[in-house]
Amino acid sequence: MHTIDMDLVEMTLDVMKYTIDRISNVTPELGSPRKEEELLRIVGETITPEGIGGENAFQLFRDVLVKATVPIDHPRHLAFVPAAPTRAAIMFDLVTSASSIHGAYWMEGAGGIFCENQAMKWLVSLTGLPQTAFGVFTSGGTAANLSALVTAREEWRSQNPKFQKERVLLLTSNGAHSSIKSMAKVMDADVHLINSEEEFLSGKDLQKEIENLSETDRNRLFAVVATGGTTNAGIIDELDSIADLCEKEQIWLHVDCAYGGGALAANSVRHLFNGIERADSITIDPHKWLFSPYDCGAVIYKDLSLAEKAHSQKGAYLEIFKDEGAQGFNPADYQIQLTRRLRGLPLWFSLAMHGTNKYREAIERGIELAQISAEKIGKHEDLELVRPASLSVVLFKRKGWTAEDYRNWTYKNHRDGFALVTPSSYKGESVIRFCFINPDTTEDDIDKILETLS
Repeated sequence: MHTIDMDLVEMTLDVMKYTIDRISNVTPELGSPRKEEELLRIVGETITPEGIGGENAFQLFRDVLVKATVPIDHPRHLAFVPAAPTRAAIMFDLVTSASSIHGAYWMEGAGGIFCENQAMKWLVSLTGLPQTAFGVFTSGGTAANLSALVTAREEWRSQNPKFQKERVLLLTSNGAHSSIKSMAKVMDADVHLINSEEEFLSGKDLQKEIENLSETDRNRLFAVVATGGTTNAGIIDELDSIADLCEKEQIWLHVDCAYGGGALAANSVRHLFNGIERADSITIDPHKWLFSPYDCGAVIYKDLSLAEKAHSQKGAYLEIFKDEGAQGFNPADYQIQLTRRLRGLPLWFSLAMHGTNKYREAIERGIELAQISAEKIGKHEDLELVRPASLSVVLFKRKGWTAEDYRNWTYKNHRDGFALVTPSSYKGESVIRFCFINPDTTEDDIDKILETLS
């Protein structure tokens, strides 16, 4: 398996040709899922004692299996939070894998970690945190949120030794991402959701909730999670007033900007995040709005030493990494994973190649597309905005439609290979949701999607 022969050379050429064709294709086929039984009938069992051969396996993937997937960078993929990795980032993802670098410790990955840290410096600069703040790349928002809140919990316990055995409690809004509840399960923590009087969580809402906690719950409250751009509607919590209260009450403030963090680079909306520079930790997903391939999240800490106390692992075979001859930045010390690939390398290469101004322009384009589509929806006699466009998200409804109508419309467009736009709900009402990430999406794409709603 590890020999270099002509079959390997030919397979390498096939893979590179596929990669070049895919990267240069600006309108990839919008695939659709098939049932497992159907795929099995077409391709058969692929894992066998003798193997089916690289050429056969690759042909099955290229001609059948990849067509049963939906490319996240299709310009008419406006569902969930899509992604649009730059060609440079995709190419360097190949280089990252081919270079076979373990990215946990400086001793093994110094050059690659240096590159990651260059990209991280830029991310930190967007937040306005002190220059001593820093972070590390993770697999995504859930891992970043978990890493940050484990750090928060360990710091809280060090400051409150008499509550060491208490099950901890965190507060967040009902608009927070589902990963907060999922992550809390892993931590064995309780989550209290705040129903805000406004669309966003404010310091006033938070103070009212804290005042209503029982003494027991107040004693075990260790963190507040604010959101810098809700996934469903792009809503940003009132970070300044939340930071005021967290500082006063001495509560760790974590800001989940997994989706919205890219907008920190956009001058047109940067003021909406005022107060984020006072957070204790922040999550940003470069694989969402910073044009990196999956999977690439990031967690940033105001005080990196607190993360090291919480996450640095001990072990006989790991002690060499603490040695003077191996000293440097060790990403494994600041998040939940020990083994890690250099997820930040594709982002670094793309930033280095294109410069940060290009990133600002591409992010601003997503915001602009949301505003353009909102204007078009406002002029459409059959459509109605349910709230103003926020960041790159637009929520609207088709007059007279039921939840079933929305689902049927979604599936028809998907089956036709035309677009993937999925329904959501807002304040108990079924709606259509656009999320613009890809700067290659055009006004014509928007018009064609809206035409299907007439």
